Amino acid sequence: MRQLALYVLVLALGSGYGAAKDATVAELKARLESARLEDRPELCMQIARRQLRDADTFYKDGKVEQAAAAVADIVAYSEKARDAATQTKKHLKNVEIDVRKMAEKLRDIKRTLVFDDQAPVEQAIRRLEDIRTALLKAMFANDKEKEKEKQ
Repeated sequence: MRQLALYVLVLALGSGYGAAKDATVAELKARLESARLEDRPELCMQIARRQLRDADTFYKDGKVEQAAAAVADIVAYSEKARDAATQTKKHLKNVEIDVRKMAEKLRDIKRTLVFDDQAPVEQAIRRLEDIRTALLKAMFANDKEKEKEKQ
């Protein structure tokens, strides 16, 4: 009986994970509105990662306007992730790592674009670097506060 309960639990968790992985950007955005503050950084980063993938595809297909909109979403949801992570003081490191990787990918994308299409991507890279700086300050400010408390 225990094995059956464990099996059902594993199936339920596995199907829930698959459903979350298959959710569209619109569904993730809708879920974000009602999500707990602790869950928002990860949801925001999922949206940003998917928009990064979509932006790359749009640029490759020559759909520059759609790509620029996706790039704007990357920045917006990265900022939301930063805000939620700094408020809860959780997921700071994970958000910072994801933002760094997305900035690197945007640099790679930028190199493939004609000069006229590079400006929004360059601006997004700068804003992502600002987000990273704020996250790093938040992570290390906590360490400084802890050291002051010990003294």
